[in-house]
Amino acid sequence: MGTKKLNIESALGRFLIAFGFPLLKLWIWTLRFELDDRGGLPQMPISQRVIASLWHNRLLLSAHVIWKFTPERRGGAALISASRDGALIGNVVERYGFRPVRGSSSRRGTGALLELADVIASGSDPLITPDGPRGPVYRLGGGIILLAQKTGVPIMPMNFEYSKCWRANNWDGFMIPKPFSKVRVIYGPPHFVRATSTNAEFEAERLRLENVMMGLVETR
Repeated sequence: MGTKKLNIESALGRFLIAFGFPLLKLWIWTLRFELDDRGGLPQMPISQRVIASLWHNRLLLSAHVIWKFTPERRGGAALISASRDGALIGNVVERYGFRPVRGSSSRRGTGALLELADVIASGSDPLITPDGPRGPVYRLGGGIILLAQKTGVPIMPMNFEYSKCWRANNWDGFMIPKPFSKVRVIYGPPHFVRATSTNAEFEAERLRLENVMMGLVETR
């Protein structure tokens, strides 16, 4: 993969979002998308809810990808950081018709999870970046496990691989695909979280999902 680090903290991504949704759409228009569907998400019945899970450094294109490859699903919501950066991403999410849920493991965590449970109950699919918003990168937080256990809904691991991209010089090396690069969208098989009764069992479930998600990652 062709990558180049930028000595900024997601400045290009912020520019694309802050200075106009049409500009972002034009940028995306130059990209070539390819679907690697290992989980059958586009073919699932609309009645089957899923919790989409994507690493934070791939977040930029998430709303467009879900809109492009799952057009028949009944809406969705994204857990977005309760920060200024999150407000920018939330604006893009809303433009694609998805509902932003503001919160994270460090801010409004419990309230956000309860809101996401309501999203699922209402017939929509939430998207979570389980290592966001502060990391460590690729370290899965426990909130997504709790949500899956509470709702009984499977987790759909996702990953995006870019043929060429810039990397921000921040905690997760945020990825921004270069114009005219290829974006390979990977849907993993649905992942069912087991019930747990001890901290050790919960940690085992957390690690099991983390390993499944890392199994989809090629560029770190």
